[in-house]
Amino acid sequence: MAKNRSKSPPPTIARNKKARFDYHLEERFEAGLALAGWEVKSLRAGKAELTDTYVLLKEGEAFLLGAHITPLDTTSTHVTADPTRTRKLLLHKKEIARLFGATKQKGNTCIPLALYWKGNRVKCEIALASGKRQHDKRHEIKEREWKRDKGRVLKSYNR
Repeated sequence: MAKNRSKSPPPTIARNKKARFDYHLEERFEAGLALAGWEVKSLRAGKAELTDTYVLLKEGEAFLLGAHITPLDTTSTHVTADPTRTRKLLLHKKEIARLFGATKQKGNTCIPLALYWKGNRVKCEIALASGKRQHDKRHEIKEREWKRDKGRVLKSYNR
């Protein structure tokens, strides 16, 4: 029996779960991430959070703001690790132009959804989104609870 010798990290590093609840997601993009060496080591250990994170589009470039990557204790002493530093997103010019034009419209924003591995590179899934109103959120909660209750009823009926 052959053993799987490659110990690759899990593909998803961090997810922004609250984004799907707070926003209507319209269009998704995959962006590379410019990282320092200590950040990659921390991401391999799974020490990243995307809550309250957003994408800033400025002067033809895209930046990830508010992402928290906790530095490891074993990082070198000559590096000052800033866990919430601004990180550059690597996108094509056409994608940046599309995002920039869409975010200029009222109510649209750009948010990160997930950090994940693609080969040995870290990618960030970002989405063009518009905010949900409070009644939309309540409706979504009602639907989720109804599906859960319906599953319970069907499970007890099928026994």
